[in-house]
Amino acid sequence: MKYELKKISGDASFREFYRLKRNNQTSIIVLAQKEKFKNLAVYTVINNVLNNNRINAPKLISNHYKNSVIEISDLGENTLFDRVITKKNKLNSYKSIIKYLIKIQKIKVKKIYKFRNLKIKIPKYTLSNLHKESDLFFDWYLKYVLRNKRISKIKKILRFELNKVYKKLNYKNNTFVHRDFHISNIMINKNKLGIIDSQDAIIGNPLYDVASLIDDVRIKLTNKLQKNIFDFYHKNSKLKNDQIQKLKNDFDILSVQRNLKILGVFVRLYKRDNKENYLKFLPYTWTLIEKRLQNPVLKDLKLLLHKHLSIKKLKKFNKI
Repeated sequence: MKYELKKISGDASFREFYRLKRNNQTSIIVLAQKEKFKNLAVYTVINNVLNNNRINAPKLISNHYKNSVIEISDLGENTLFDRVITKKNKLNSYKSIIKYLIKIQKIKVKKIYKFRNLKIKIPKYTLSNLHKESDLFFDWYLKYVLRNKRISKIKKILRFELNKVYKKLNYKNNTFVHRDFHISNIMINKNKLGIIDSQDAIIGNPLYDVASLIDDVRIKLTNKLQKNIFDFYHKNSKLKNDQIQKLKNDFDILSVQRNLKILGVFVRLYKRDNKENYLKFLPYTWTLIEKRLQNPVLKDLKLLLHKHLSIKKLKKFNKI
């Protein structure tokens, strides 16, 4: 039997990925020498949950957890990003994705799952989680773009306002949330959609993954297309009987929260992991934040951000 092992591009985690070819069959070798529990054990459990609910995700083929390695099925090399980016009319593609997301949001999880002798619980989003994520904006992004002593003061002021904003979320944390749901993480294999990078899944707000998809920093969608995708979700989801403004409230808050986090994460990837490629997304991330700050519920946060930061300059700042 002929074997061939080739390293393939990874993601924002500590994992390394290799495509293993045995004759005409391929699989993926995942190596995680850091954060092994999350990147291998939790990842496998979440993928099992998805597959058990008829959502196509990588399946465990062989387990070498003691050696920080697992082997999983190969969903191929074609992402939805590759297909959608070239299309002029993208709405039909996004309608398919929204239907897929609605199917994911119907998943009911158990209290405890097992991976070998390890017990794994899918956690719920909390106010503390939201702050922990947006704190990356202060601790990584602002630290490197401002480089002065004002950061602790700015963090205190903005964090206090963010706390008030997060408490204005309407929906309970009762929905399966992939947490990194965007078209680069959706694969097309034999005309079937599949989802990867699911190890951070959590029980949270139903609008989180919607914001992740529509306000994706990797692809620039027109305002009209964003609105049409959002409206399609509203009309077809379990929230279809709610006033659209209720959904929009949570969408805008979570989009701002997520994109503040992304600014911090992408700078961390550059500074800590030497992954410079992520810096090119920083200006558009600010554009998305500014767009969602137009919501009256975020009025005070918008005033404070503009008072304490020169966003116009920061939007041009993609090389740190």
